[in-house]
Amino acid sequence: MTELVGQINDWAWGPVMLVLLLGTGVYLSLGMGFLTIRRIPAAFRLLLKGRKGSGAGDISPFSALMTSLSATIGTGNIAGVATALAWGGPGALFWMWITALVGMATKYAEAVCAVHFRERDEAGNYSGGPMYYIRNGLAKHWHWLAFAFAGFGALAGFGIANMVQSNSVAEVLEESFSVSANTTGLVLMGLVGAVILGGIKRISTVASWLVPFMALGYISMSTITIAMHITEVPAAIATIVESAFTGSAAAGGFAGATIWAALRFGVARGIFSNEAGLGSAPIAHAAAQTDEPVEQGMIAMLGTFIDTLIICTMTGLVIVIMDVLPTGVSGPNLTSMAFANALPGGDLLVALSLCVFAFTTMIGWSFYGERCVVFLVGTRGIVPFRVAWVLAIPLGTSYELELVWLIADTLNAFMAIPNLVALLLLSPVVFKLSKEYFARDSLKGGASDAP
Repeated sequence: MTELVGQINDWAWGPVMLVLLLGTGVYLSLGMGFLTIRRIPAAFRLLLKGRKGSGAGDISPFSALMTSLSATIGTGNIAGVATALAWGGPGALFWMWITALVGMATKYAEAVCAVHFRERDEAGNYSGGPMYYIRNGLAKHWHWLAFAFAGFGALAGFGIANMVQSNSVAEVLEESFSVSANTTGLVLMGLVGAVILGGIKRISTVASWLVPFMALGYISMSTITIAMHITEVPAAIATIVESAFTGSAAAGGFAGATIWAALRFGVARGIFSNEAGLGSAPIAHAAAQTDEPVEQGMIAMLGTFIDTLIICTMTGLVIVIMDVLPTGVSGPNLTSMAFANALPGGDLLVALSLCVFAFTTMIGWSFYGERCVVFLVGTRGIVPFRVAWVLAIPLGTSYELELVWLIADTLNAFMAIPNLVALLLLSPVVFKLSKEYFARDSLKGGASDAP
């Protein structure tokens, strides 16, 4: 099974996919004059003012980003980065940076389209995302892409944000605290079920409190570790950049990595972590209380910035600085080893962080999958989906990590293709809305920072 999924994964994440992912981000960045990089300060101002929405929607712009981050800040930031470096060498982190920089434009465009083309379901809740901007923004002969995305999205969540998360949590808890996998699965099942049965408003409430706390906690721990080895940071960065273009030599239990491995695993794990291009995050942003798609797009792009350029970078730097790659360890245990070598009890702190990250990912992604199901079969599919989601959590704890990651990567690719095609076709709409918004903003003297 692992060999078969691995072959499919090799095809799914081949050169065509990497060109499509990076190419879409580059094209959108150029088309908007690198707006997403120039407007980062303005985006943070919008975020701080976005705790209360002003417009149609179900949750505040701030809550929409926190819900999005609850899904993106997960095991990808701890286990995913470690796996990327273990399989692709230190250079994989460099390609994660590049993926994030161009991915900010992709995430911006996704959210702009999601808010612009959103609609209400039978229950009166706002629904949006790739399936809706494909159906409402493209000609009828493209509508099959909407159903393809919704189908892959409903299935992908069970791998990306369900079994992968519970698998990583079970592995870390068993290693750190000798907690059995079955116990982990049952506890997670109960906690996640208690949240997702309350729908998007309960999910966003939990995310708005938990995500800032967990992100700041992990960043603080990483900052302390890096500060303790500040003199080694320049050499670590040089190693990361050099390895991206030369590959990595084998050392100890580390098998070495080629340039292609660094590129492939860096992009794949980068997308797995920040989800730019997958089309998942705009499903949450479509529920934001705003009448300005561009403003929500600016808030949305911060998700990629925070997730990869800050949190993933810190994980990668700690791993490289502590020189644990030669051990041959992979996954969350590699990150735990790095922090354990740097701080007393560092491995326990990583274990706690991973558990919280995984929990928020499960609740955030449950909403994504639910909206995909609503698109396919209507609101009658909500309860069956939630039940299936909760019951699937313990199953992930019984699979090998390699197989679970491969399945998740493959489903990621199948989700991304319809979304990226749609973004390229709808790019004129994104460019037009952006141009009109910033023209109005200029006339107001930049006064439209408030969502």
